Amino acid sequence: MDPAIIDNLEFYKMSGSGNDFILIDNRSGIIGNDIAPALAQAVCRRGVSVGADGLILVENSTRADFKWDFLNSDGSRAEMCGNGGRCAARFAILKGLAGSKLTFETLAGLIQAEVNGGLVTLTLPPPGAARLDFPVSTAEGMLTVSFINTGVPHAIILVSDINAAKVKETGREIRFHQDFAPAGTNVNFVSVLDPHHIRVRTYERGVEDETLACGTGSTASALITGLKGLVKSPVAVTTTGGEILTVHFTIDGSTVTDLKLTGSARVDYEGKFTRETVFAP
Repeated sequence: MDPAIIDNLEFYKMSGSGNDFILIDNRSGIIGNDIAPALAQAVCRRGVSVGADGLILVENSTRADFKWDFLNSDGSRAEMCGNGGRCAARFAILKGLAGSKLTFETLAGLIQAEVNGGLVTLTLPPPGAARLDFPVSTAEGMLTVSFINTGVPHAIILVSDINAAKVKETGREIRFHQDFAPAGTNVNFVSVLDPHHIRVRTYERGVEDETLACGTGSTASALITGLKGLVKSPVAVTTTGGEILTVHFTIDGSTVTDLKLTGSARVDYEGKFTRETVFAP
C-alpha cells in the first residue's frame, strides 16, 4: 500500500446505534479493491488507530445514487449492514451526493433510504426463507436455533435471561459451526419483553465479538419472533448499547414484505489519516 495514498486522506467517523464505522468518499477510486481489506484491518484497530467495527467506501454507481464497498474490521467484505447502511445514507447527504430520499447499491441488492436529520429509515429487500426451531449441537448440549438471511446470515436463539447469555462463547461456536459452513453466521440472543418490544445481543461475524448493536441482526430477530407469533409490527429492539431500533414488516404466512429499519446515524467527527494511522506498528 502506497503511504502517499493514505497521507491526509479525509474520513468521517460515524456511529449507528452503537456500531461505529469509518467512511471515505472513494468516488475517485483512490482506494482500490486490492488494498481495501488491508486498509480496513489497519484503520479499524482500536487503541492504535482510528478504531471501528467496519470501513465503508462510498463509490460511484450506474444504478443508484452511490454504491458502497463495506468491509468488516477483519478485512472481510459483507453483503449488507443495517447500521452501516444508515450511516452511509447520511454521509451521502452530507457530501451532497443525493437528496433525502436515495438508493444505494450493495452486494445484497439496491437499498432505499430516507434521511431525516440524524434519523434514517432503510427499506430492505425481502429476506431469505426462514428456518424455525431446529437443533444445533454445541459444547453445552443441543440448542434450538432459528435462521434467516436479512442481507447477511443470522442465527437466532431465544433466551429467558439475556444478561446471562454467553454471547462471546456460544456466539463464536455457532458462528463457526459446521451447520452454517462455509459462510458462517452472525448470532443473536433474543428476549421478548412484550408483543412490540424485544432485546437483542449480537455476536457479529467479521468483527468476531459482541457489538453494541447490529441492524440486520435486530431485523432478523424481529422477523423470527414475528414469524413465531411472539411479536407484531412495529417492533422496538433494545440493543446492547441501549439505543432502540424500530423494525416494521408485514407477514403473510411465511412471506415477509414491507421491511423497514429505522434508527440513528450520528457523525462523531471528521478527520484525516496520517501515514502512522496505517503503518505504525
